[in-house]
Amino acid sequence: MAVEELRESIPAKPDERLQENQNNGGSAANNGQGRRKSILFASILGIVILVGALAFWTYSRTYESTDDAQVDGHLNGVTARIDGVIKAVYVEENQTIQVGQLVAEMDSRDYEVALEQMQAQFLKAQANLRAENPNIPIIQSSSRTNISTSQSEVANAEAALAGAERDQAAALSRLQETEANNAKAQSDVGRYKSLVDKEEVSRSQYDQVVATAKALAAAVDSARSSAEAAQKIVEQRRAQLDQTHSRLEQATVDAPNQIAISKATLQSHQADVQAMKAEVDRAQLDLSYCKIISPVAGVVSKRTVDVGEHVSKGQRLITVADLGDLWVTANFKESQLRKMHPQQSVRISVDAFGQDFDGYIEAMPGATGSITSLLPPENATGNYVKVVQRLPVRIRFKPGQPGFERLRPGMSVVPKVWLK
Repeated sequence: MAVEELRESIPAKPDERLQENQNNGGSAANNGQGRRKSILFASILGIVILVGALAFWTYSRTYESTDDAQVDGHLNGVTARIDGVIKAVYVEENQTIQVGQLVAEMDSRDYEVALEQMQAQFLKAQANLRAENPNIPIIQSSSRTNISTSQSEVANAEAALAGAERDQAAALSRLQETEANNAKAQSDVGRYKSLVDKEEVSRSQYDQVVATAKALAAAVDSARSSAEAAQKIVEQRRAQLDQTHSRLEQATVDAPNQIAISKATLQSHQADVQAMKAEVDRAQLDLSYCKIISPVAGVVSKRTVDVGEHVSKGQRLITVADLGDLWVTANFKESQLRKMHPQQSVRISVDAFGQDFDGYIEAMPGATGSITSLLPPENATGNYVKVVQRLPVRIRFKPGQPGFERLRPGMSVVPKVWLK
């Protein structure tokens, strides 16, 4: 340290001073040139950064993206259509199954017995129908016979009444005749009484006239009785005629009613047959439901039943993820939807295996996610706070892309919608 201070205190020689001045001038020139290069480099770098920022800003306006998106699909629940006990289960979770594949089976004995009962009742209904079928022609024939018989009875009753009326007229004529004869005979008795008193005629003649008068008086009584009897017969025949008319009217009215009743009974038996046929079909369906079939192809995502369990109608047994119909539900902010519309191209990045897929917007949302939630916001309460809402946009994958079979519902994706 002392040596350095001593060296600095010694004045430099003239040559050394000249060399030092030259070195200092060169150093100043070098420093100026370096500053100019730094400024140039900084300017170029600023321009590059500005151009890059402008290019990035321009590029970012050509698409909209969100990380609030996932693969969606149909999760089909295979349920029991009848009550019963599970006898066998043929699938496991994560197993691939096909349409129509048997996934489980129930104990079918109860339903086999029920089917036999329905079939027996169906046969009984058919037998009742066959027994009722001949009744309509029989009733029709019987009705025609009854009407014809009643018409014959009316004709006979009319003829009997006409005969009775003729007999009555004859009896009245006889009565009038006997009454006239009796009046003459009674007059003769009076005349002969005066003559026999005067002894102008014999007593025997008078007795004969008296006897004739008595006989004619008795004949009058007999004729009157006959006329009264004929009158009663006429009344009886008229009553019989009225009865036959009533029976004819009743037969005429009852015939279509009886046929209608028979047809209605036949239709009732036909309906019973159809109803029992439906019951048989229902029992056959219930029996077929003991074999539980998958309605879709896919992967079993959840199994909730085991052998020996009693399941109820409508209870879910397994859940099948339909991998043939997948889409993306992307929850974009409402401010991102200004330039989005259906059929726009989308690039979909899948987080699970780092592969991109091509797609397109299939449909725009009908409502926000919050308004369709279980507990939607109630802004009318006065506690309103403006929050940027998200709306679910459905994005469909373009068909025929490799790796599509690896997609599963629920996978996270990042869609990029190109705004064209």
